[in-house]
Amino acid sequence: MRIYIKDIPLRIKKNEEVSRFKKYDYVLEEEDFLINERKLKKNLLILSASSSTIKSILFILHNKKLKNLDSVTIVPQNYESSVTYIKSKFKIIKAGGGIVFRDGKILFIHRMGMWDLPKGKIEKGEAFKDGALREVEEECNVRVEIVDKVCTTWHTYTKGEKSILKKTVWYHMNCLDDSHKKPQIDEGIDEVRWMNENETNVALYNSYKSITHVLAKFKKKVVVKA
Repeated sequence: MRIYIKDIPLRIKKNEEVSRFKKYDYVLEEEDFLINERKLKKNLLILSASSSTIKSILFILHNKKLKNLDSVTIVPQNYESSVTYIKSKFKIIKAGGGIVFRDGKILFIHRMGMWDLPKGKIEKGEAFKDGALREVEEECNVRVEIVDKVCTTWHTYTKGEKSILKKTVWYHMNCLDDSHKKPQIDEGIDEVRWMNENETNVALYNSYKSITHVLAKFKKKVVVKA
């Protein structure tokens, strides 16, 4: 499981999923790890993490500015119970989104000063696929169809006093008609734009790490032309 907290990825992995320590800048065992933000830097791996350690990390990631931290990976003592514990700390909201692809280009939206992919909240009783289609068509005023699922992302944010954990299922979509393409202004979107690979790479400097992750998963399936 990978959760983005203030755009920092927190990965929860099983023992067998962590085989190469070279990819991490710091590797710490639970008993060697006294929680404080000074130890949270670069790419950090924590082994045999207890629930109290996970609780402390969640608190720090939500409440501290960590300029030197790129990612945190946790191998908990019990994976399933740790994931259940983390989810219990949030109100979970479901969303669906699309990587709309045509002629080597991807459809981006510009919202709140950042480049993003179209997505939105799933309505009660609505399937992820149906919600993803509806949201993409509403936000961009285009017609699309789903090809297949790409991946699922999780990210957190605060709404009032509530801590939200949003689960977004992403789909590869074909564009059927963009002749009336326009941004959904009342959702804070001010531009909808097709981008080739070079333009996408530039846009990602002003986007979210979760979007970079989604596109990396997508590009394993489809070759995006420059």
